[in-house]
Amino acid sequence: MGRVSQAQAQENRRRVVETASRLFREQGTHISVADLMKAAGLTHGGFYKQFASKEALVDEATAHAFGELTRQRDDGLEQHAGQREAAQRALIDIYLSTRHRDSAGDGCPAAALAADMAREPEDREVRRVYTEGVGDFAEWLDTGDEDGITRLCTMLGALLLSRATKGSPLSEEILAAARTSLTAAD
Repeated sequence: MGRVSQAQAQENRRRVVETASRLFREQGTHISVADLMKAAGLTHGGFYKQFASKEALVDEATAHAFGELTRQRDDGLEQHAGQREAAQRALIDIYLSTRHRDSAGDGCPAAALAADMAREPEDREVRRVYTEGVGDFAEWLDTGDEDGITRLCTMLGALLLSRATKGSPLSEEILAAARTSLTAAD
């Protein structure tokens, strides 16, 4: 079999990073390289041509997931003509929705990867990426009262509890209560 072109190699790498980003948010970073590559439609052997290690992929996939979150926030701000409070409200509504609850793979990396990051050594690159992503998200949620961290904790906690109680009425009650708490002042 012949070598792949540089363009194809870049496309394969992109596909692996996007697939890993989704699967890590759905299943955790413990997913095997073989399963990840199969989901990306590529061979297991091709992994090490693209990445030095699984840890390197975890780093890159986590950064990719937080990049998606940043793009979503920026798109929301643009859709609301630069009105930050309106964009924040819309993001809260989306974040605390059953759709987001049920779509971890496309959802917030802060919530989906929290347990995995807590198990990572503090000196790992992925911990730095995750910490910066959480900090940026909290800063974006701030209303000027230095409440961004509180708002993020409410959102993230509600999402995690809602996912853990999915299938019961409590799950939607949790989402509704957090939405009301965060938007009541609006």
